[in-house]
Amino acid sequence: MELEWLSSLDWFFDFGPYGLFLLSFVEAIFFLVPPDVMLVPLAVAQPALSLAYAAITTAGSVLGGLSGYFLGRRAGRPMLLRFASASRIEKLEKLFARYGGWAVAMAAFTPVPYKVFTIGAGIFRVRLFHFTIASVTGRGLRFGLEALLVMVLGERATEFFYKDFEWLTLAIALLAVAVAIVVGRRKE
Repeated sequence: MELEWLSSLDWFFDFGPYGLFLLSFVEAIFFLVPPDVMLVPLAVAQPALSLAYAAITTAGSVLGGLSGYFLGRRAGRPMLLRFASASRIEKLEKLFARYGGWAVAMAAFTPVPYKVFTIGAGIFRVRLFHFTIASVTGRGLRFGLEALLVMVLGERATEFFYKDFEWLTLAIALLAVAVAIVVGRRKE
């Protein structure tokens, strides 16, 4: 995340929590700026509202994700080609065929472009229930973790987010995948 993005978000900041919701919504479909760049400063400014801001961000992102899902179902593969190469689409199709909602959950939690997965989930017919649960879980954990870190670290959280948060989410996601693999093999 780049600090320069904050100046391009003035319009969203002018509307406070409503702007946060709107940014979260549009980012899940097409907008390039992640809502984290607005969530963190708002949470740092009012740490007591951190979890409320995380809930607003999650709700906006999940509803935007659902819009992307339905867009993918209606517009199909040609729409996805605007956001991703043919080789990436093939990889996505394999991911969705094998992991379904789990692929969405990982994208929702990590720095991977969530919007590609929301549209892809619609195109590749991930069950709506699984998509919704994966989105709520992944986005809720991501934004909730950010809110909790702001509550614990205060203003120091800003520096942490801009330097290390993406690595932390990737590490947690990889750990979750490793645990899932181990549990899956034990069941066999």
